[in-house]
Amino acid sequence: MDRMSAVDAGFYFSEDPAAPMHVGSVLVFEGPAPSYGDVLRLFAGKLVPGYRRRVRELPFNLGRPVWVDDEHFRLSHHVRRVAVAAPGADDQLRELAGRLFSQGLDMRRPLWEAWFVEGLEGGRWAVVCKVHHCLVDGVAGMGLLQALLDWRADAPVPVPTPWTPQPAPSVVGSVVEGVLAPLGSLGRMLRVGAGVDGLSVLRSLPGTARRLAVRTPGSLNGPVGLGRRWVWAKAGLAEIKRIRGVAGGTVNDVILAAVASGFRALLAKRDELRPGLVVRTLVPVSTRSSEERGVLTNRVGAVLVNLPVSEPDPLRRLADVRGQMDGLKRSGQAVVASDVVSGLGDLASGAVLAWASRAVMRVPQRVVQTVVTNVPGPGVPMWMLGRRLAEVWPYVPVAGNVRVSVGVFSYLGEVVFGITADVDGVPDVGVLAEGIREGFDELVAATA
Repeated sequence: MDRMSAVDAGFYFSEDPAAPMHVGSVLVFEGPAPSYGDVLRLFAGKLVPGYRRRVRELPFNLGRPVWVDDEHFRLSHHVRRVAVAAPGADDQLRELAGRLFSQGLDMRRPLWEAWFVEGLEGGRWAVVCKVHHCLVDGVAGMGLLQALLDWRADAPVPVPTPWTPQPAPSVVGSVVEGVLAPLGSLGRMLRVGAGVDGLSVLRSLPGTARRLAVRTPGSLNGPVGLGRRWVWAKAGLAEIKRIRGVAGGTVNDVILAAVASGFRALLAKRDELRPGLVVRTLVPVSTRSSEERGVLTNRVGAVLVNLPVSEPDPLRRLADVRGQMDGLKRSGQAVVASDVVSGLGDLASGAVLAWASRAVMRVPQRVVQTVVTNVPGPGVPMWMLGRRLAEVWPYVPVAGNVRVSVGVFSYLGEVVFGITADVDGVPDVGVLAEGIREGFDELVAATA
């Protein structure tokens, strides 16, 4: 029986009309645009079986939800067609994608959608993809894109293979297994405890406590409404590597320092910038092994990083971020947190997990102000139906009193930022996007 993991079920139970829990991306291709029929045939030939499954909840949530084949699966329910009016500029595409991302998925069907977008200027076209977070994390979502894309322009379109839905397991059997499953997880929790480097984790706790005690701005946390605004920013991978070569750290450290500059600009515009202020971000860290590539599930931990927005010197901001990230890597907190959360979730009943997941998203909090997730992409050109993939823009949801999130993706020597904001809570999100770009400019100038 294909039962959801505790982490996947947590994302599923967190779904809310005001905060749909799907991740996504916008893929922009060079022209000419193919026909809708060609796009459907491509998806039919490349779609992996996991995307033909829907979720079945158990009565009274006596166990975690299970994945079953959708006996009424129709590809046209998931691959849809839309056009933008002339001239089909980037801002029109962003606006369209923001509206599509604002809408939740149909939870009765397989939890994904793809929108074929025609009418972009220059003969370009796009595909807007949405996949529920209970099905994929960022790395697995990239696996879906790579399954749909080709490594060369003349790649043939595969012929669809026959697919017959498998009968769903009995409800009684699912309930019995769901009720007994937590008992079987005790051994796993003991193995997790035995494998934890307790000394490293304990040494890291005082630093974590100090970071949590630093003051954060109040306006970045609050209720999240129905509307979304989605904006972009961009940097060159070469300029990031030049900054890293002079100032040290990793590519991700430089990216986080630039995001800190963006929030500094946003808070300065709001007249909220104060000495000692930080913006605390949740930074997801993949715990996926090489053997788990392509597996449709979440394999992710996370760390908390204080973005030093009150620091005026860009190099000191970078050094601060680098010091935090180095310490967190040495402690192994991300992997431990992933194992512990997953293990505790496995021990919980489905009803308790559902209640806890919804409570976490609804209870007001000031611990986290944003999420910054970075997924590396291919450095070589990708193709779909003989058309070159020109750009990829990531989408990360906002939820749980966090009004703005930042998705980062790299492709063909460019690092791009998809910034999602609650329309009412962060109407000035454009200032954040411009500030991120200015953050890279400051670092380039400081390391010239």
